[in-house]
Amino acid sequence: MNDTGIEFRDVEKAFFRDDGTKQVILDKVNFTIPAGKTTVIAGGSGQGKSVTLKLILGLMRVDGGQILVGGEDTTMARGRKLKELRTRFGVLFQGSALFDSMTVFENVALPLRERTKKTENEIKDQVLSSLEQLELVGHENKFPAQLSGGMKKRAGLARALQLKPEIMLFDEPTTGLDPVMTREIYQLFARTQEQVGYTSIIVSHDIPKIFNLADQVMYLNNGSMDVFPSPDAIQWSQKPHIREFVKTTMGEIYQSHMVE
Repeated sequence: MNDTGIEFRDVEKAFFRDDGTKQVILDKVNFTIPAGKTTVIAGGSGQGKSVTLKLILGLMRVDGGQILVGGEDTTMARGRKLKELRTRFGVLFQGSALFDSMTVFENVALPLRERTKKTENEIKDQVLSSLEQLELVGHENKFPAQLSGGMKKRAGLARALQLKPEIMLFDEPTTGLDPVMTREIYQLFARTQEQVGYTSIIVSHDIPKIFNLADQVMYLNNGSMDVFPSPDAIQWSQKPHIREFVKTTMGEIYQSHMVE
């Protein structure tokens, strides 16, 4: 795998509001996301964190610049090429996005049935192995409405991992969970990332707890992206908007390894 999982080169993205004014989301942004590591994207509401994930996936198009995945420019990908690109990704959505009419087993098996030529016995073995890994054995015949919030996240993660993605994208993965369950989900993410070795990109408002998972932190604000090599490094920034962010979310003194 390329040492650089994802690279943004002079990426531009903007939207026009109803009143005709322009909202710049990314203004010639440059950054790299290292392969096999966990990067957390932080920033205020409406700054474009989720948009950044959609650009990576090709769900939105850049206005300018390049996005490289494993050294390959993806901004011009279309059709079959784009579908092939997306098989390199797994995504855990904010609400897990499970199909209500399918059991846990059927939800997790869906990517294998749609994207592979595995036999039903092979699919069954792989799905049950994943459910065991994520502590969902005994729940495979339940429907999403019968699951707790934490179980839905586990089932969503199991489904996202079926095609053995190189890169996992997490969009506000702990929304709606209580603090205890949130901590358990974070621990699950850390274990799974260590076992599988994928590149992990997490968009979250849960600051500073989410920083426990981070090898790198990026902060998006008014079209610019500040990149920090560790969660601790962000507190030494001299930029006023970063200092205000640190003060309001992390306190005057912060060390990531001290946060439970």
